[in-house]
Amino acid sequence: MAIFDSALIQPLAMQVTPPDWPGGYWWHWLFFTVAIIAFVLIMVMGAIYLERRGMGRMQSRLGPNRTGPFGLLQPVADAVKVLLKENIVPTTADKIVHWLAPVVAFAPVLVIFAVVPFQNGAMLADLNIGILYVVAVSSIATVGVFMAGWGSGNKYSLLGAMRNVAAVVSYEIPMVLAIVGVVIVSGSLSMNQIVTGQDIPYILVQPLGFLIFFIAACAEINRSPFDLMEADSELTAGFHTEYSGMKFAMFYLVEYAEAIAMSAIIATLFLSGWRGPWLPPWLWFIIKTFVVFFVMVWTRTTLPRVRIDQLMGLAWKFLFPLALINLFVTAIQVVVWPDISQWIFVIVNIAIAAVLILLWSKFFKLGQGRVEV
Repeated sequence: MAIFDSALIQPLAMQVTPPDWPGGYWWHWLFFTVAIIAFVLIMVMGAIYLERRGMGRMQSRLGPNRTGPFGLLQPVADAVKVLLKENIVPTTADKIVHWLAPVVAFAPVLVIFAVVPFQNGAMLADLNIGILYVVAVSSIATVGVFMAGWGSGNKYSLLGAMRNVAAVVSYEIPMVLAIVGVVIVSGSLSMNQIVTGQDIPYILVQPLGFLIFFIAACAEINRSPFDLMEADSELTAGFHTEYSGMKFAMFYLVEYAEAIAMSAIIATLFLSGWRGPWLPPWLWFIIKTFVVFFVMVWTRTTLPRVRIDQLMGLAWKFLFPLALINLFVTAIQVVVWPDISQWIFVIVNIAIAAVLILLWSKFFKLGQGRVEV
């Protein structure tokens, strides 16, 4: 009766899922392991369909519309086609490294979701250093990409892999600084605690941090306009030039799984995660994740691909200084005015973000041209 009474008093979205749900440690581990794998695979198929249909609409073409109703089974048909293709390994390739690379690239993407809350407490492990764990694990996929470039025995593959390493090293710094701003405001490293502390979505409290994190995430996971390690015009197909069949399908899966993972992290850190009215918490989480992914698709359709010097310059000359300034401003606000309403910080931080971006763009140069906003 007491449980029933507490359920009536506490809103559904804020009810905490017990840490051993649905019935003990091992059942909890088994349930969420299967749920995470199923979630990633289903979301990847949905993301592929959304991107191809969305880009078709934006580019005034149809997109997939033949396989299944409205073309919904096109990702399944693509998967079957790729799995039936012959697996070809170059004679000069390092066979073991070439085989292990897709596995090393894919495993960290799944592991990231262990600390991502689908609703209040509904996660594989509620680590008190959850966001630090995400930052550490997400970089491991780069090792798999480098293994693919090195193990292929192809100079174009190696160049593509080295570009990925350079991008991750460069963009990891502003990304982490943007995360630190969220940690300072929330006072916690736990992903679940960050969500529960967002009475106001942190996209409003940390608008500059959100923009920095979003741009850095797109660059790290090779989303356009930063897809330079797969630049067809110069690297044939980049790091996976020598991959076919199931191993190529693994890299294709990694690309979209990373996009879903980053979208889920952005939804958690900046969009209040699973919190929202009327709908079930897990459904809010999925909706917000797809909204962020749609913005990634939008930028891919709209913006042209940058050059490698522009990619590196954007990280070190633009995002890194702005991330430092955003961090100092956030720290001053939290330390000096801890009791002021966050709505005041919303207005102030949006104004600061707009001024910084406008002023910085006046003297920040990419290549031969100056960026104007």
